[in-house]
Amino acid sequence: MKTKAVRIHGKMDLRLEEIELPQVGPDDVLIKIMSDSICMSSYKAAVEGPDHKRVPDDCAENPTIVGHEFCGIIEEVGENWKHKYKAGDGFAIQPAHFYKGSQLAPGYSYKYCGGDAQYGLVPIETLLTDNPLTYNSDTYFYGSLAEPISCVIGTFHAMYHTQAGSYEHKMGIVEGGKMALLASVGPMGLGAIDYAIHCDRKPGLLVVTDIDDERLERAASIYTVEEAKKNGIELHYVNTAKVEDPVAYLRELTGGTGYDDVICFAPVKSLVEQADGILGFDGCLNFFAGPTNNQFKAEFNFYNVHYLYTHLVGTSGGNTDDMREAIEMMTSGKINPAALVTHIGGLDCVVDTTLNLPNIRGGKKLIYTQIEMPLAAIWDFEELGKTDPMFAKLDEICKRHNGLWSAEAEKYLLSCKMK
Repeated sequence: MKTKAVRIHGKMDLRLEEIELPQVGPDDVLIKIMSDSICMSSYKAAVEGPDHKRVPDDCAENPTIVGHEFCGIIEEVGENWKHKYKAGDGFAIQPAHFYKGSQLAPGYSYKYCGGDAQYGLVPIETLLTDNPLTYNSDTYFYGSLAEPISCVIGTFHAMYHTQAGSYEHKMGIVEGGKMALLASVGPMGLGAIDYAIHCDRKPGLLVVTDIDDERLERAASIYTVEEAKKNGIELHYVNTAKVEDPVAYLRELTGGTGYDDVICFAPVKSLVEQADGILGFDGCLNFFAGPTNNQFKAEFNFYNVHYLYTHLVGTSGGNTDDMREAIEMMTSGKINPAALVTHIGGLDCVVDTTLNLPNIRGGKKLIYTQIEMPLAAIWDFEELGKTDPMFAKLDEICKRHNGLWSAEAEKYLLSCKMK
């Protein structure tokens, strides 16, 4: 069968093409992709092309499909997998399966599987590692956000702490401790705020920083101080650009002791050094941000490493259990990752959106792969609605949901576009 798909042919060379999928064999599972959210990692893959660790060296001759934050419906199941999957089941893909240590991943490495396509064939590695995850919901965009939220969850789980006299690392953030999320009102940072407030291992103090008042105000209107307080958390939003000495000010919020857990969401040298400066005794710094510069460096206080037991970790993606946790928390209503989404589009806008991603302000760009639609920001729906009744209705729906995308908005959009 034929499908439209966005494929990478080389550095900054993405193309929307119609390709032929092979017939479904005994070890194949055919999927219909409904949504994909565009990740900065896809932009990095486009920039690096065949130099990227997950993009094949011969992508010019054998292009692969991009997009790794996707979900949809199983269409057809090969004989060898009928014991496990059936047509009509919902799925969400965990791309980071590391089968036998391999870096191969849907959305980077495969000719016939990626999120920015209408249909695909699940790779055998993904099947063998149980990574088409069950997704029992007809709200597709939550399934697409399960992968980025799993990255946030993995970050919290990767934090660790020690105890004097013991060499055993205690995994996870300090329960009831002091936590700072730096540069944390972008899409992934918003997910971290939501998770910190609503997970089962919460900090007692949560400080969220950025240097943009508008972004901070949006975050504070969605994840309120009052909601945090209901969950036993003292929440502060801080614009560090307006503070003369950010390290001193942030430490003052802890009573001078510093933070148990700090997560850095931007690859900025001064920010990493600020994160180091606010660590308390046995403090753990997680460098979440993925730099494109492979020579990115920052200073770290090794006196404190020796005498205060401060330490550093880095995470890139979550694992399968993290993604299952993300799906459970979203579908049960414990967290609402809709705040991550600021733009909506169809498959036809993926190439331009991905290649220009750093220049498009806002959060996640959510793609519905079965439709055509130019990329549109939710805040522009009102203006677009003056000439297009569909956008007028979407604007009305989003305003009823605190300016956020929602299951209601998704169902309405697809009812208009998939006739």
